[in-house]
Amino acid sequence: MHVSNNYSILVPQNSSFLDSPEADLPLCFEQTVLVWIPLGFLWLLAPWQLLYVYRSRTKKSSITKLYLAKQVLVGFLLILAAIDLALALTEDTGQATVPAIRYTNPSLYLGTWILVLLIQHSRRWCIQKDSWFLSLFWILSILCGTFQFQTLIRTLLRGSNSNLAYSCVFFICYAFQILVLILSAFSEKNDSSKHPSTTASFLSSITFSWYDSVVLKGFKKPLTLEDVWDIDEETKTKTLVSRFEKYMAGELQQARQAFQKRQQENTQRNPGARLHGLDKNQSQSQDVLVLEETKKNKKKSETTKDFPKSWLVKALFKTFYVILLKSFLLKLVYDVLMFLNPQLLKLLISFANDRDIYLWTGYLYSILFFAVALIQSVCLQYYFKLCFMLGMKVRTTIMASVYKKALTLSNQARKQYTIGETVNLMSVDAQKLMDVTSFIHLLWSNVLQISLSIYFLWAELGPSVLAGVGVMVLLIPINGVIATKNRAIQVKNMKYKDNRLKIMNEVLSGIKILKYFAWEPSFQNQVHDLRKKELRNLLTFGQLQSVMIFLLYLTPVLVSVITFSVYVLVDSNNILDAEKAFTSITLFNILRFPMSMLPMIVSAMLQASVSVERLEKYLGGDDLDTSAIRHDCSFDKAVQFSEASFTWDHDLEVTIQDVNLDIMPGQLVAVVGTVGSGKSSLMSAMLGEMENVHGHITVKGTVAYVPQQSWIQNGTIKDNILFGSELDEKKYQQVLEACALLPDLEVLPGGDLAEIGEKGINLSGGQKHRISLARATYQNSDIYILDDPLSAVDAHVGKHIFNKVLGPNGLLKGKTRLLVTHSIHFLPQVDEIVVLGNGTILEKGSYSTLLAKKGLFAKNLKTFIKQTGPKDEATVNADSEEDDYGLMPSVEEIPEDVASLSMKRENSFHRTFSRSSRSSSRRLKSLKDLKTRNVNILKEEEEPVKGQKLIKKEFIQTGKVKFSIYLKYLQAIGWCSIFFIIFGFVLYSVSFIGSNLWLSAWTRDSKTFNSTNYPASQRDLRVGVYGALGLAQGIFVLIANLWSVYGSVHAANILHKQLLNNILRVPMSFFDTTPIGRIVNRFAGDISTVDDTLPTSLRSWVLCFLGITSTLVMICLATPVFVVVIIPLGIIYVSVQIFYVATSRQLRRLDSVTRSPIYTHFSETVSGLPVIRAFEHQERFLKHNEMATDTNQKCVFSWITSNRVPPLTPKGLQAGDLHQRPASPASALALGHSKLVVPFL
Repeated sequence: MHVSNNYSILVPQNSSFLDSPEADLPLCFEQTVLVWIPLGFLWLLAPWQLLYVYRSRTKKSSITKLYLAKQVLVGFLLILAAIDLALALTEDTGQATVPAIRYTNPSLYLGTWILVLLIQHSRRWCIQKDSWFLSLFWILSILCGTFQFQTLIRTLLRGSNSNLAYSCVFFICYAFQILVLILSAFSEKNDSSKHPSTTASFLSSITFSWYDSVVLKGFKKPLTLEDVWDIDEETKTKTLVSRFEKYMAGELQQARQAFQKRQQENTQRNPGARLHGLDKNQSQSQDVLVLEETKKNKKKSETTKDFPKSWLVKALFKTFYVILLKSFLLKLVYDVLMFLNPQLLKLLISFANDRDIYLWTGYLYSILFFAVALIQSVCLQYYFKLCFMLGMKVRTTIMASVYKKALTLSNQARKQYTIGETVNLMSVDAQKLMDVTSFIHLLWSNVLQISLSIYFLWAELGPSVLAGVGVMVLLIPINGVIATKNRAIQVKNMKYKDNRLKIMNEVLSGIKILKYFAWEPSFQNQVHDLRKKELRNLLTFGQLQSVMIFLLYLTPVLVSVITFSVYVLVDSNNILDAEKAFTSITLFNILRFPMSMLPMIVSAMLQASVSVERLEKYLGGDDLDTSAIRHDCSFDKAVQFSEASFTWDHDLEVTIQDVNLDIMPGQLVAVVGTVGSGKSSLMSAMLGEMENVHGHITVKGTVAYVPQQSWIQNGTIKDNILFGSELDEKKYQQVLEACALLPDLEVLPGGDLAEIGEKGINLSGGQKHRISLARATYQNSDIYILDDPLSAVDAHVGKHIFNKVLGPNGLLKGKTRLLVTHSIHFLPQVDEIVVLGNGTILEKGSYSTLLAKKGLFAKNLKTFIKQTGPKDEATVNADSEEDDYGLMPSVEEIPEDVASLSMKRENSFHRTFSRSSRSSSRRLKSLKDLKTRNVNILKEEEEPVKGQKLIKKEFIQTGKVKFSIYLKYLQAIGWCSIFFIIFGFVLYSVSFIGSNLWLSAWTRDSKTFNSTNYPASQRDLRVGVYGALGLAQGIFVLIANLWSVYGSVHAANILHKQLLNNILRVPMSFFDTTPIGRIVNRFAGDISTVDDTLPTSLRSWVLCFLGITSTLVMICLATPVFVVVIIPLGIIYVSVQIFYVATSRQLRRLDSVTRSPIYTHFSETVSGLPVIRAFEHQERFLKHNEMATDTNQKCVFSWITSNRVPPLTPKGLQAGDLHQRPASPASALALGHSKLVVPFL
């Protein structure tokens, strides 16, 4: 192949190839630079890629057909490179000199194809078989080879066959490269990874095609949790938290050191600040005590303001810096490419106005337009995916860290937070951080966009742009003042909302009383009064927001009017032409987004900083110090208190003081004393729940705990008793019988599989205590701490439980038992009695020993027997459940139809009279019956017993939102208001089209007049009308927005009234089967959506629809043939939207449904912390929380992915504009606005 001949022919074109009527590059450039670019890219990145594979290698995967096909094709490329080199060597026999490039290129390709074979083989040790940089190499190679491909085709078409062999080799190589790229688009599955995103190829990842199967399934039928893929290991809660904790530990330690330094400096400045007041043992008047306490509280509130700060953001940054860096680079590329659009538009308008430029130049600009838009789309979608993933991971990390901290937080730190406040840390504060991290890059991106816009505007219009910038700067403080007022209104509104929800909580908690006394209207009026105040604030907020939107829409128009006016007024030579006008308009429109977003981002960051401080205070709080509780398995005593003093708060008096107590293994020790003597505190101290002052407690073996206030989980009775342990049927039935639960299980629908409501709402006090005791009894622990378990049961039930469980012959015989009790008649049967008073041990010994001593115990016992009488059973606590043993649950406890309840009441009445005749054989029979019944229930799980499932599952709506729902909201706004709102926005769109058409006509003046004879009257008319149309846009938007605010507030008022009215009139059975939290959520979350989200969404939808319509109208006016293109594009786009929206909508619902259990479980955990810690089940609860969070995460991840399918369809609009050469400013207008329609789509 005599390349030199072609080369010599084409060399003269080097200097003037852009002036050629055909799009062509010099052959030397094609065969050198365009060949070396992809090869250089591969060889530079190959070492790094091979090192990465070596470090992250996993188990070697089996050989697949796809792997073989790719290797075979690259093998063929290697053979073709060898043939090409052989052709070059055989041609080196004539007189003509063969260029060196003919040897070097095949040699380079030989080495390259061997390297590709090696890389493809090494990927067998990776989970993701396809390499992103290999895919980029194939794309680069094909794109660069396109020029040489068309050159060779044209050469052959001219009839030159001298290079036929070389051409054939090149064509075959080119075809094989395309085939390899196609094969690289397919993903190879890996057995070790369940999630397809981890094995997806590069092309599949950037187009999100790996997700198509879920979208298809979601389009065919509503998705369920089983249809959503699990997240990969890197995204799982456990992995994220362990990585975060590694950095958190270091940053928190530094923050604590800085905090201690601050405290030392404050102490040195105020040496007299540490004044402790009077001695607590001195006699003080009540006034002095109150004053001292007030000062102490004030001082305490001042000191608690300071805590370890400025560590959370640093720890989060170090944890997720890789995602931040990737998203930063993608956003940077997107922003730079965004400013290429005005420059390309400028070139296109120049091409449209110059007939001498060759047609292929226009096509080149069109292709560049499309390519830039395509790269922008891919970058933006991947950037959004990374940012939303970052937000999701941050939220998950915060939620899991807050939960983990709750399990270890000290009582002193925990006292500062209610359960509701702690849940808010997980929900509200974590969500705020998620929102901010999703858009964190806009902080620097907005500044960059504003700077670049001003720079390019300066290039177009010179110093005139400073006038427009000055206007923007003047409007910033106005927006700032409005934003400050809005924030103050929001704070006030939140208080009204809190008060309204507080009353709603009270109403729902006491709904039975309200219905008994017919107080619904009174409370309804109270709620309405608060709602009116809330809506008045909401109206003011909406009015201020409308002014902000008015300024936002007016700013670009005002800036462009002032800039253009100054430009044409300062110099008579400055005439506005299409090129300058529409390039500037495009830049002004780019400027609109950062100008509007920057204040919002700053405001969001200020709000997030409050959340960061709250989280830093909570996560940086002191952990529970259990160093005073020593666990020794080889100790000879079960429990030993050694000079143990404990307090609930170091600022308060010591609660447990200098206790010395030895408890031997297997002993039953009763702890007695008056109310407030420290019995429960002694048990809490042993569990490590109190702050140690001095001394220690030694414990031998595991502990089980029955608290004074029973803690019951939302679940079945069986789950509550087993508490994570394996089921031993025989032992389980013994525990049920011993704890007197069998008669209750006979009555409850579903027996032990009956669901217990929130906080055991459908159980009586005694039932809850017995289940709590059964839970402890079932655990095979060494020490049992029983804090007054008999307080809420009847005397005969207490006797049964003592004999069967606690006593010398009970199930717990041989175990160490510490029993806090007021039931004096059980004391003769215990091994030792400990009498407490004011936190110290007053007496201890056996029952007979203490009576013989005739001390405090004997004296109190004698007094008590005199007061109660010899015939009465000595139980101190008379507030016990009525007929608890076998008691029939009440109406609220098991909601069913009235007839069945009446029958059960009668049965309960008869059973009460016949109870005394029950014998032990009857109980054995009931035990057998229960076993049989449980087996039957298990067999018939598909048809559960009526009433077994108490709490109704929240209904998940499927499919698209019904049209009647939209009509309901529109009807609430008012059809008259709807008409005027839409009419106002239509007038805005008309004025928007008018201003752009007027600008188009203005630019024609540059052809009609030159700089010397441009009339001043014509200039003033153009500026005046353009300004008037711009002002009209702002006014119409303001009117439409104000009307929208009034309409939406009216709708919010009507919908809330209807909701409240309905809730107060539903029957009691509804409240029995529906958790209060779910009803409150309707008044909190859903009403908040009606107040804030729906009005904004309605306005956005109308503006987007009219924006697209007006833009398309302008394009079609300029180029009517575009109608032919837009109809099929519109059909395709709408079809794609319908296809993907079904999945996205259902995933959003699943996200909402899977989030509730996380907060419910957290609330439940916080209320039962002492029990969880006592049983040492922290890891089990942590695991449960991680599973619940991961379930929610997989829904969020899928939702993020479903929304990130690159919208490539709208990009066709921009490429479709150049079907013919534009020749007017109107065409330039169409080109400019084809860029604007894409964001709306």
